[in-house]
Amino acid sequence: MALTPEQRRELIRKANEARRHAYAPYSGYAVGAALLTADGRIFSGVNVENASYPNGVCAERVAIYKAVSEGARDFQAIAVVTENGGSPCGFCRQVMAEFNPQMIVLIANAQEELIMEVSLETLLPYVFVYPYK
Repeated sequence: MALTPEQRRELIRKANEARRHAYAPYSGYAVGAALLTADGRIFSGVNVENASYPNGVCAERVAIYKAVSEGARDFQAIAVVTENGGSPCGFCRQVMAEFNPQMIVLIANAQEELIMEVSLETLLPYVFVYPYK
């Protein structure tokens, strides 16, 4: 699926807006994500840190979990916005791949400049797949 320029801008804008609500008191690294479903809905997410670092959760997974909790399963694209255009972590890449290994990933900075547009299968070329799926 190809994104229109308007869809790119909207996803990046919504991810950047969401980023303002991130809870990152330990790292100071706020992340926002906006996930586009096949039916055109957009779910946002932010990173939520915890004093016990392993208990935090990334923005990408928050957006996906919100979408799944609302019944969505068919994801087309996700925008991730950080101060400097950071890329999704390995955990998030694997969660995204659970739903669509061909998902489009937009990576942008806080000025809403697109740093990279890439397929998830390029970011995670040897995805773990449950043998019976």
